[in-house]
Amino acid sequence: MLPMVSAQRSEQALRYKHTHGKYCCLKSWLMLKELIDKRQQTISDFKYYEHGKPFMESGPYFSISHCKEGIAVAVDDTPIGIDIEGIRHADKELIARTMNKEEQEGMDERKFTRLWTQKEAIVKAEGVGIVSFEQLREIRCQNSEFRIQTIEKEKYIYSIAHK
Repeated sequence: MLPMVSAQRSEQALRYKHTHGKYCCLKSWLMLKELIDKRQQTISDFKYYEHGKPFMESGPYFSISHCKEGIAVAVDDTPIGIDIEGIRHADKELIARTMNKEEQEGMDERKFTRLWTQKEAIVKAEGVGIVSFEQLREIRCQNSEFRIQTIEKEKYIYSIAHK
């Protein structure tokens, strides 16, 4: 896939330690390119916000996420964020650092993963990304300015936040 992506994306992919990470980095870029081509727009080199979230100056808004279980890409005319995660166990310390008291009640693997993907999709849509775990604890998904759609598929959950 290296010859099919920009030099910038090739360099980024090659920085991943594991082959799977390299693959996801390249494949997600190709998926993004396909979606932008369908919109009859052109993909340009990424610029990066202060905390590392990529964007294209010429638009459109987009978000990319990948995990061991899948790759997710979203494109829109308004700010958008997407996150995909495999359903996973979280220890009590991580839950306490990332979830507020109300969210911690009745916590299980699915609930944790669902809330995590919702919160990460929101910070991506805001153009920030995750700065700290404590930042996630402050996010109230129900009171967000973004609409959130969450989908569960077998071993993974993904959420999309958009205006």
